Amino acid sequence: MIEKLSEGPVSVSKLAKPLDITLAAVVQHLQVLERSGLVRTEKVGRVRTCSVEPKGLTVVERWIADRRASDEGQEGLRAFLEKRPPSWHRG
Repeated sequence: MIEKLSEGPVSVSKLAKPLDITLAAVVQHLQVLERSGLVRTEKVGRVRTCSVEPKGLTVVERWIADRRASDEGQEGLRAFLEKRPPSWHRG
């Protein structure tokens, strides 16, 4: 859904059309994405249009960078511990 919405605003019905889930399920997914700040919806008349919320993507990018830094830190620690002298090993 996010990939499709990154192409530009689209109605909920157009977003749902190629998916193998019900319109109600698409609406539920969109509600979760909207609450998380990744998607914005707007209703004009009877048509609800969705679009990506760029600010929400910034939060996700920051979260990914934090996870990556944490993983890289753990890899660095693992490499350090594997290279330490045998006298450092607990016996």
